[in-house]
Amino acid sequence: MSSNRSSFTGKIGFVLAAAGSAVGLGNIWRFPYLAAKYGGGMFLLVYIALSVTFGFALMVAEIAIGRKTGKSAIEAFTALDKRFTFVGVLAAIVPAIILPYYSVIGGWVTKYLVGFVSGDASNMAGDAYFGNYIGSVGEPLLWFALFIGATAVIVLFGVEKGIEKVSKVLMPVLIALTLFIALYTIFSMDGAWDGVRYYLLPDFSNFSLMTVVAAMGQLFYSMSLAMGIMITFGSYMKKDISIEKSAKQIEIFDTGVAFLAGLMIIPAVFAFSGGNEEALGKGPSLMFVTLPKVFEAMPGGTIIGAVFFFMVLLAALTSSISLMETVVSVFMDKFKLGRRTSCLVVLGISVLLGVPSSLGYSAWSDFTILGMQVLDFFDFISNSIMMPVVALITAIFVSFVIKPKAIIDEVELSGKFKWKKLFSVVIRYVAPVCILAILVSSVLDVFGIVKI
Repeated sequence: MSSNRSSFTGKIGFVLAAAGSAVGLGNIWRFPYLAAKYGGGMFLLVYIALSVTFGFALMVAEIAIGRKTGKSAIEAFTALDKRFTFVGVLAAIVPAIILPYYSVIGGWVTKYLVGFVSGDASNMAGDAYFGNYIGSVGEPLLWFALFIGATAVIVLFGVEKGIEKVSKVLMPVLIALTLFIALYTIFSMDGAWDGVRYYLLPDFSNFSLMTVVAAMGQLFYSMSLAMGIMITFGSYMKKDISIEKSAKQIEIFDTGVAFLAGLMIIPAVFAFSGGNEEALGKGPSLMFVTLPKVFEAMPGGTIIGAVFFFMVLLAALTSSISLMETVVSVFMDKFKLGRRTSCLVVLGISVLLGVPSSLGYSAWSDFTILGMQVLDFFDFISNSIMMPVVALITAIFVSFVIKPKAIIDEVELSGKFKWKKLFSVVIRYVAPVCILAILVSSVLDVFGIVKI
């Protein structure tokens, strides 16, 4: 590792920053929707089982690749085998695509937080409010610029002064707020306990192949795998910090926040809708339409709603920081630019790509790609195509090119790798099959061939 490369000061800084990357909007709005759709407790059980096997193996592999080479995604694969440089390029492109549209959504969250704080909660609970908001031109662009600007400022300060310090504050606050709202919801709303039972008690009659595929997809996207983030963070990791323990702790943070988000949202909407799981909706309809109605019906709902959107903003911000840092590190390593210059270049590119995503619901609403709005298309290309492809090739690369022993040796620099047998089996045999299933099912779903 080059002597001038930044690093995390210690284990806590690394774990909280990496967990901040993993915990994002996917945990808060996507996990509860999938849990409701695919059997509640059954989905939760499958998700946890996959987390400690499939997710663990891929995370360990990516962190170890980063620490072993001391480089960002592109340079890391080049250093290990030049034939696989293209994998690093693909991995680096993923966060570059995700960051702009993710920041557009982050701007929506910021808008709703300000609205709840300023006393506009009742209007925000209206059926047409969200559609009218994203259908306007100027205001969504303003909040997008504010969100991505804040992200850039934090990344500009670097690893120790920026990302690590912010993550050490934001992650514990995020967890505390999630737990508070979950407990408040359960104990203050009639009918919430029905949602708790549905969410926590597995019903094996709800089990299907699609339960597994959906859980794998959520795990895959939620843990920031196959987008160069964990490789980049691994490159900042000191050799005396345990990769195995860190990966487990990141998983605990990620799964814990997703679990609490489900415990917070599913009982609330259950109580509000009288037990109709379909009321959970999907994506924006859950976060920005259904939940404001829930908050309006709750005692003290304006305050709770403000706290909720503040919590979601923290989750979105920690993830956007990691996305931008990954792209910035590529410019620093590949083009030998300084952090400030790299950050400004990435900010400029992200703004240029983010504007079409925002305008796709207003001025450019008639323009679609494969029948999708611009933001939805970017989401499909990155999440449903590129990430599974990168993860699949990474698993094959570790299994048959550098071999699992190369990863195991790197992990064991900081102590015994207790789960190395599990790692070897999963990365070589289980992960490729799982990832291929995610890729195929996602494509079939988007094109309407098979709805999952």
